[in-house]
Amino acid sequence: MLVKKIVLVIVIMSITQFGLAQNKPLIKVEGDEVKRSSSNDDSTSKRTKSTSIGAKIQDYHIISHIRDTTHIDTTLSIKKEYKYNYLRKDNFNKIAFANIGQTYNTLSENVFSSKLMPAFAGKARHYNYMEIEDVSYYNVPTPFTELFYKTAFTQGQLLDAFFSVNTSPQLNLSIGYKGLRSLGKYQHALTSTGNFRFITSYKTKNNRYSVNAHIVMQDLLNRENGGLTDSNVVFFKSGNEAFKDRGILEVNFENAENILIGKRFHLDQRYNIIKVKDSLNKNNFNVNHIMSFEDKYYQYDQTQEDSLFGAAFHATELWDKVTLEHFYNELQLNYYNKRIGVVQFNASNDNYNYGYNKVVVQNGGIIPNRLKGNIYKIGGKYKKQMNKFCINGDIGMNISGDFDGNYIKGEVSYRFNPDLEVLAEVNHSSKSPSFNKLLYQSDYINYNWSNNFKNIKTEQLAFYIKSRRVLNLSIDLSNINDYVYFAKDEILNLVKPFQTNTPIKYIRAKVNKEIRYKNIALDNTMMYQKVDDNNVFNVPEIITRNTLYYSNYAFRKSLYFQTGVIFNYFTSYNMNAYDPVLAEFYVQNEQQLGAFPRLDLFLNAKVRQARIYFKAEHFNAAFTGYNYFAAPNYPYRDFTIRFGLVWNFFL
Repeated sequence: MLVKKIVLVIVIMSITQFGLAQNKPLIKVEGDEVKRSSSNDDSTSKRTKSTSIGAKIQDYHIISHIRDTTHIDTTLSIKKEYKYNYLRKDNFNKIAFANIGQTYNTLSENVFSSKLMPAFAGKARHYNYMEIEDVSYYNVPTPFTELFYKTAFTQGQLLDAFFSVNTSPQLNLSIGYKGLRSLGKYQHALTSTGNFRFITSYKTKNNRYSVNAHIVMQDLLNRENGGLTDSNVVFFKSGNEAFKDRGILEVNFENAENILIGKRFHLDQRYNIIKVKDSLNKNNFNVNHIMSFEDKYYQYDQTQEDSLFGAAFHATELWDKVTLEHFYNELQLNYYNKRIGVVQFNASNDNYNYGYNKVVVQNGGIIPNRLKGNIYKIGGKYKKQMNKFCINGDIGMNISGDFDGNYIKGEVSYRFNPDLEVLAEVNHSSKSPSFNKLLYQSDYINYNWSNNFKNIKTEQLAFYIKSRRVLNLSIDLSNINDYVYFAKDEILNLVKPFQTNTPIKYIRAKVNKEIRYKNIALDNTMMYQKVDDNNVFNVPEIITRNTLYYSNYAFRKSLYFQTGVIFNYFTSYNMNAYDPVLAEFYVQNEQQLGAFPRLDLFLNAKVRQARIYFKAEHFNAAFTGYNYFAAPNYPYRDFTIRFGLVWNFFL
C-alpha cells in the first residue's frame, strides 16, 4: 500500500510537470537566479532564436502557519546535514531508536507551552505527526518539485515527494506524500508510516481577502517487541561476534503493534477591512478566522497477553483504541498602526470528544468512557518595534469549560546591529495534563484509570543572544509545580500516571559557535542542564555535538561538497524507559544509561539543484563498546552506511 501511494504521487507529479513542460521552457538555478531558456523552431527554416527570462530564487515563497514568509533554499550547509533525517528537523536533543520510524527519547525539554488543550495519547508516536505548525504554504512563479530520499534499515526506503504550482498569481496548489517502510535489524520492529498533505492558498487581486487551507492524512504504524530481554541485553553488551546479527537476539514479545491515525481539515482566512496599499501603509485592520477539524485515534493490538504488563481481562486478541475528535474555531481582530504597533484580540472555541466506546467496572468503581465538552478562550497579542527595541506580548485564558488554563508570554529584544540581537523572555503557563493521564482504558487490567489531577504550572525566565559572528546562546530557568508523569508504582511494578507536589527547578544553557579557517570549520553545540534533586524529571547534565568539516568546489566549480566527522555525546543519567502499550516514556531510577560517543563520517555534495548525502553512521560502534542504548532494553543503532538526496526541480 505504501509503495502504491508513493508511485501514485510521483506519477501525478510527473504527468503535471510533463504537461507544463510542453508549454513552458526548462529552467535551471544558477546562484540566486532561476533561468528559463527557450527555443522557437520556425518551419520556414529560419535561424532558431533563444531567449532567457529570469525568476529569482527569492520569488519562491514559503509561508508559515502564522504567515511569516521565507523562500526556498537550495544551498548545501552543515545545518542541512543536521536536518537530513526522518523528521527533517535537527535532532540535537533527541536520540533515535534502532529502526528509522520508531520513536525518540528526549534528552532535553522546553517545559513552557501556550497550548491550553490537553495533549492526546501516544506521545511517542507523535514525533512524525504533522501538526498545524508543521504545514507550510507556497507561492511559486513556476512549478516547483522537491524529492527527498534516504535509505532505511533492511527492506525499506524513505521518500518525501512534494509538488507545488501556482495556476495564477492568486492561487497555489500543492500536494505531497512522505512514506516510510523499514523492517529493521531486530525481530518484530517493522515501521510503516505515511503523511499525505494537500495544501492550497488563494488571495484576491486587490489583496483584501486571502485564505490558506490544508488537508493532512497520516498513519504511523510500529510493530512492538518490548525491547531485548534482560538476558539478551547481556549478550548485546558482550560484543560477541555471534550476536552481531541482531535478528537472533531475543525480544520480549513478537505479537504486538501500535498505530496512530489522523486526518485534519484546516482553514485560515483573512479579510483586510482597510485596504493594504503597500508595506508602508500606516494603518491596517483585518479580521482573521481559523477553523480546524481533526479526527485521530491511537490503537494498541496484541494477539496474546504478556506478563510484562500484568494480567488482562482476556488472554487473547487484546485491542485498545482511544479516539479524539477536535473542532476548533478562532476569530482574530488585528490592528496595525505605525505608532501603536500590532494589536490582536482573539476568541476561540475548542469542541472535544476524547475516549472509548465502553465503561470499565473495576474494584467496585466505574471508569468512564468519555471526556467531552467545550472550552472557550480569549487572548491577545501585542508587538511594537521602536528603532532597535522590539516588544512582544502574548496572553490567553480559558474562561469556560471543564479545563482551566492560562498562559502569558512577554519578550523584549534589542538589535545592536544586523548580526547581533539580545532577547529576554518571561513565561507563565497553567494547563491540564494530557488526556491519557486523566483517562485511560485497556484490556490490561492495571492500565485503567480516571484521575482528577491539578493543572501543571510553569514559570520560566529565558535569555538569548543571537549572533552568527559571536555566538548563539540561550539560557532558561524553569520552575514546575504539580508535574504529572508516568512511572511504575511500587506495589504492582506497572506503569501509571502520578503527580508530584514537590516543585521542580530546571535550568538549561545552550551555546552554539562555528569556528572557520579558510575551507575548514568546527561547528560546536553544547548544552548544560541541571535539575534539583528529584526522582521524577531526569535529563543528562551535558549534551554536546561537535562537527569538524571541510568545504570546497570541484570539477570547475560545478560541484560543491562538504565532508567531515560529527561527534555526539551526552552524560549518563537515569534515562526514561519506554512503554509500548501507552506509546509513552516513563520515569525510571534503576539504570543509568548514556555516556557513549557517536561518531558519524559524512560526504555531502551539491550539483545544480541536487544535494547528495553519504554517511557512515556510528562507525565507532565496534571499538568503543556495545553499551549504547536509546532506552532501557532498547539499543541504539549499530554502524551502518546510508545515502540519499534532496532534489529540487524548477520548470
